[in-house]
Amino acid sequence: MKYLDEYRDHRIVRALAAEIAQCTTRPWVLMEICGGQTHTIMRYGLDDLLPRNIEIVHGPGCPVCVTPLETVDKAIALSMLPEVILVSYGDMLRVPGSHSDLFRAKAQGADVRVAYSPMEAVKIARANPDHKVVFLSIGFETTAPANAMAAWQARREDLTNFSMLVSHVLVPPAIRALMVSRSNRVQGFIAPGHVCTVVGCKDYEFLVRDFRVPIVVGGFEPVDILEAVFMLVKQLEAGEAKLENQYVRSVSYQGNLPAQKVVAEVFEVADQKWRGIGPIPQSGLRLRKEYADYDADRIFDLGEITVDEPAECISAQVLQGLKKPTDCPVFGMRCTPENPLGAPMVSTEGACAAYYHYRRHALVHSGD
Repeated sequence: MKYLDEYRDHRIVRALAAEIAQCTTRPWVLMEICGGQTHTIMRYGLDDLLPRNIEIVHGPGCPVCVTPLETVDKAIALSMLPEVILVSYGDMLRVPGSHSDLFRAKAQGADVRVAYSPMEAVKIARANPDHKVVFLSIGFETTAPANAMAAWQARREDLTNFSMLVSHVLVPPAIRALMVSRSNRVQGFIAPGHVCTVVGCKDYEFLVRDFRVPIVVGGFEPVDILEAVFMLVKQLEAGEAKLENQYVRSVSYQGNLPAQKVVAEVFEVADQKWRGIGPIPQSGLRLRKEYADYDADRIFDLGEITVDEPAECISAQVLQGLKKPTDCPVFGMRCTPENPLGAPMVSTEGACAAYYHYRRHALVHSGD
């Protein structure tokens, strides 16, 4: 298949790994941002192909993983209201709140429905005028255009029973927060290709300039990942810091301008709390005042709540690249995809889930 088979060719993969080993003379710590990239690395064992002095750590690029506990608790509370139909992407149903999750709420009688597109939520609102339909609107810049279109269409149709519980996050401010942290170890970043398909490469230039850190926009197949690593290592070894685009078959410098336009019409940039990291200034999106009638927080007067993460969950350190999932004492035992303590074990893009599915048996074997 074009743009698939050739990016999984084991001969190209091994050749790239050999080139990386040849040009590496000192230790480097690199971070991939996107959870999809994390799963590629784990599934194909790409980190094992790299020389020992290159360490790959995993960033906060899983949208489900960084959705705050408070948002999950609000969604659960809304779903239990008799007049509400709560619509969500499927991977949010098992994400633990402070005491429960949406899956359990559904089992207790809440009308929780899974959608593959936010426009399905608009359709449900259209078909159920006697109910209040709330769409749990989460994600990075990748999902923001489709979610914005749902609000835009609802306003166009004057659907008074549709609203969104919004928890959108932006990647560049999160990278900035990591770079200014005293505990930061990351020396180069693989930027998320899907995000950059929407916003382009331009938003990462100020990070390269401000922190003298190399950033390469990368794709999601094995060759993509290793080529991005190779590009980063070459920059680091040469003492350079540039923005480069490995994922040229999908990402342009300017990005998807029509998508950016609809996002700018519906949303505005705001401060945002990230699960496991905390508040990051200007790192999220909220509905503009013109769309206030579709803001579930305002409509249902949800207010502000503060919830602490489980003390034994180390997802905060995992999401910041400070620890690996296997450093957690309850990994694969008390914390599994069936009984998760933290969001990274739930999501199909979560780092803990990736290690559980692709590395758990190897770890058990090595410990025998």
